[in-house]
Amino acid sequence: MTTTDLGRLPIDGSSSLEEVLDAVRAWVVAHVPQAWRDAASEGTAAIRAVRARSDYEAWYPIFGRSGLVVPNWPLEYGGLGLDVAAARAVEAELAPYNLGRLNPLGLNLAAPALFAHGTEAQRLRFLPPIVRNEEVWCQLFSEPGAGSDLASLATRAERDGDTWVVTGQKVWTTWAHLADFGVLLARTDPEVPKRAGITYFLVDLHQQGVEIRPLRHIGGEVDFNEVHLDGARVADANRVGDVGDGWNVANATLSGERQMVAGSGSGGVDRIGGSGVARLIRLARDHADIDPVIRQELVALYAEERIRAWTNQRVRAGLRAGRPPGPASSIGKVHQGELNQRIQLMATRLLGPHAMAWPSSALDYGASLPYEVAGMLRSRANTIEGGTTEVNKNIIGERVLGLPREPDPWKDAAWREVPRG
Repeated sequence: MTTTDLGRLPIDGSSSLEEVLDAVRAWVVAHVPQAWRDAASEGTAAIRAVRARSDYEAWYPIFGRSGLVVPNWPLEYGGLGLDVAAARAVEAELAPYNLGRLNPLGLNLAAPALFAHGTEAQRLRFLPPIVRNEEVWCQLFSEPGAGSDLASLATRAERDGDTWVVTGQKVWTTWAHLADFGVLLARTDPEVPKRAGITYFLVDLHQQGVEIRPLRHIGGEVDFNEVHLDGARVADANRVGDVGDGWNVANATLSGERQMVAGSGSGGVDRIGGSGVARLIRLARDHADIDPVIRQELVALYAEERIRAWTNQRVRAGLRAGRPPGPASSIGKVHQGELNQRIQLMATRLLGPHAMAWPSSALDYGASLPYEVAGMLRSRANTIEGGTTEVNKNIIGERVLGLPREPDPWKDAAWREVPRG
């Protein structure tokens, strides 16, 4: 393999494990820049010191075409067609280089729905560009009046021949301002119970009738958005699953979302301040006396972080074996949200006065925030995004522990008859 060969690795499901690992090592030498490889032996912080985000994004097409982003996916969808054991070995071989997967919402939200409910034509059309990060995705689910009770959503899709006309509003849509496509839930039948009248679509965001309005966080950054749909059109060929079966299709996306935000070992995306207890230990050494109380709290956080990673790894093992994340992904999501908030609060506690005052810019206050303060502010969303902690605890209770469902007097009523507001 030469440095000019930017295609897929010359391996597949028929290759031996030795052939797979030899090909991966050769690819790393040929395509991962020397400075990144040298820094890998010193850990993630060292890699970040020599690899800017813009550098990684510019290099990423090489990774995307290799098949290594999703080695267990079939070749025709952008993977390598490897079995579970080989895919796990590939991930372990690449782990020191911290080659994070871009387009996480496409990989973790759109892809599970396409695998479980999409047509072959849809998978061939959409999955390879997701892997290569050529088409970025977002999730158009939550609405101003339908967050925790998502099934009460009011965005309408009305059929017009071979297309659907969509009108409504979505909110808290992560990275919509950067996205090309969105997975969309819309109501197609208001005369049936709320879960039965929803349909799942793939919508092009680069069209008339779509307006995206960014929402700025308390820390100054933008990743949430409002999305207004006013006569946007979706081809029926971009409907996933049957008309009215969108709630069932959405469960594949929602399980993938919970797994993605479940923290270390989840295979998801790192967020601001998400570097965990290892960073806390460094902060403790640099900014505070490590008294017995702080030492004990750090050890407790470290233990919880390891438990979280093991829980997520169990779910990922199921994913590699071809099973969807399922309701068990809610366990990691609940644990991660509350744990990361405690980790980020400990970081500001260790900073002491440095967490309360710093050189600031009135024009760009977000950029002037200390890393730890930004992480603490951002972490307040952890127990809301990806489904609130309360909703996920209900899922765990009902679908994991088998407890009785909460009573719903409107369960069998038509959506149009259910009170809202």
